[in-house]
Amino acid sequence: MILDPIGRDEARELARRELEKQIYQRDKPSMLERWWDDFTEWLQHLFNRAPNPEAQGSGGGWTSVVIIVVVALVAIGLVAWLMRGRRNLRSRKDPLLEEEPSTALDHREAAERHAAAGRWAEAIRERLRAIARDLEERAVLAARPGRTADELAAEAGAAVPELAAELAAGVRIFDDVWYGDRPGTPEGYARMAELDERLRAMKPKPLEDDDLIPAGAGEEGGPRW
Repeated sequence: MILDPIGRDEARELARRELEKQIYQRDKPSMLERWWDDFTEWLQHLFNRAPNPEAQGSGGGWTSVVIIVVVALVAIGLVAWLMRGRRNLRSRKDPLLEEEPSTALDHREAAERHAAAGRWAEAIRERLRAIARDLEERAVLAARPGRTADELAAEAGAAVPELAAELAAGVRIFDDVWYGDRPGTPEGYARMAELDERLRAMKPKPLEDDDLIPAGAGEEGGPRW
């Protein structure tokens, strides 16, 4: 049997189709990897030129030094912007709840008033306060003056592990807005309100302490809710 010869164009097309198969593409670097490789190669080129700028007759060496400094400053600024509010010492020291008696309902109503007026930072803070007070009222957390937002996330996350990640994210929103000078947003408040509602719908186990008096208790020691 004599096989028909394959022409050059047909052979090229068959080879192209074969190389497009997934098995040949899986080790191909992604676009992000290619971009990073190009960037590091460009940066290495600048470093190679920077040590002896006087050797560059056109002043290209000094240009490389300036570009490297600018890139470093941009990177430092980006890191600082991303981390602001998350390492603010005030977020680790300032108590979330004030000393004046209050209930979770008080804070929810205050949050809704702030939200209606477009004061999103205040609304976010009041909604987080409502979460803290609600957990105290239900004896999920001990009523402890001076508890910070970060401590709330850690203690509430241990008591309600199903929502530990959401609690940590909610406190990050609060820290970024209240201590990091980032603007409050309707989306941030909506996430905090959703977290509050999810916690209210859950029934975590109260603390096992015979002497525990829930926050908001009356003179007889019984809860007011």
